[in-house]
Amino acid sequence: MFDAEKTRDDIVNWIIEYFRDNGKGCNAVIGISGGKDSSIVAALCARALGKDRVIGVLMPNGIQTDIDVSYSLCEFLGIKSYTISIGNMFNALMDELRSKLDSVSERTTINVQPRLRMSVIYAVSQSVNGRVASTSNFSEDYVGYITRFGDALGDFAPIAKLTVDEVKAVGRALGLPSLFVDKLPVDGLTNKSDEENLGFTYEILDKFIRTGICEDENIKNKIIYLNQTNKFKFEPIPTFQYEP
Repeated sequence: MFDAEKTRDDIVNWIIEYFRDNGKGCNAVIGISGGKDSSIVAALCARALGKDRVIGVLMPNGIQTDIDVSYSLCEFLGIKSYTISIGNMFNALMDELRSKLDSVSERTTINVQPRLRMSVIYAVSQSVNGRVASTSNFSEDYVGYITRFGDALGDFAPIAKLTVDEVKAVGRALGLPSLFVDKLPVDGLTNKSDEENLGFTYEILDKFIRTGICEDENIKNKIIYLNQTNKFKFEPIPTFQYEP
């Protein structure tokens, strides 16, 4: 029942309206990872604003084995891009943390990277009259497979209400080559695929999100658990309501 072409056009029009109301003449700035989400968001922005108003930011930490896909995406779309390594700042921060804390957890080490990258994206955006595009999708958000104050951030979110399967369908409707749509999703942090980290496939997750059906009771319970325990990532910061 999903109409990819209509959804593509609706998102494009929504981006046009967003920039008309919130940044007339501004550029869309996108962290380009080489994955489907950033590729498709960049393509949507290029269609909405024109390629001259879309800027990609590539942020390797040392050797990024699939960075050639990011370069290929920018070349395919004809958008300007900047490559800004986070390696030195990551190493300096981790050295400082390890010298001051009794221990630094593995999750801390993993999550520092997307938070540094988001700082870089906003630094670029502020310097090029930009608005930062969030590349989060609904499937990842649903189970909290994001880093709070990292890849979850942005000024506008074109695909945040679309599941992985729906995002990919929009990518095909945009005419993107399979390289940018069907590439195996990896987090770039743990050397594992997204599905290996989650413990289930996006196909199973997407079906549960849209229909509530999951044949495997253990996986169903895990999805529900992840959804419930990660809700805090999307709720407003609890604020004391002072009444003078």
